[in-house]
Amino acid sequence: MRRWVANVAMAVLLAVAIVIGVGLVALRGGVSARPEPSALEAAIARRLRHLAIPSSARERANPTPNTLEVIAGGRAHFADHCAVCHGNDGKGRTQLGRGLYPRAPDLTARPTQELSDGELFTIIEEGVRFTGMPAFAAEGRSDVTWHLVRFLRHLPALTDEELHEMERLNPRSAAEWKELQEEDEFLSDPGAAPAR
Repeated sequence: MRRWVANVAMAVLLAVAIVIGVGLVALRGGVSARPEPSALEAAIARRLRHLAIPSSARERANPTPNTLEVIAGGRAHFADHCAVCHGNDGKGRTQLGRGLYPRAPDLTARPTQELSDGELFTIIEEGVRFTGMPAFAAEGRSDVTWHLVRFLRHLPALTDEELHEMERLNPRSAAEWKELQEEDEFLSDPGAAPAR
């Protein structure tokens, strides 16, 4: 009996030491989001995300057809809702995406492209805790999410024309709209001076 108690106590102490060690490594930079996550943190986060998505969700197949129209719908939605963090090209190199901890992932890279359609769908719909990825589930609108999944699969083959189309669809502030309007007016009447 004593040996069993000693073994349990040793296991508890070891577990506590591991938790403290992982905590110290994770908090080495304080609460700052500036440093890159370590390879260990990234590996643990990917594994925890995988375990958090039920196998029934991971195995879901995309019910939408892989057509140009479906991809175009996903592209438009992505440009309007997702590009602020992920960028139109999906690489996450935006000011907001680079400021997140962990960083907004490169959606064209192998770790994302190897996720199943069901995993991508679940991540979009449910979000990911302790990251900048919010839950975007819209009651009764899962077709939009499935269109996004089709677009995510298309991202590595994105053309320059598609990128230009997305730039027109990106949200803009009132000041940006005014600047675009002034630019359009100037370009349509080269003799006119821009209003300031």
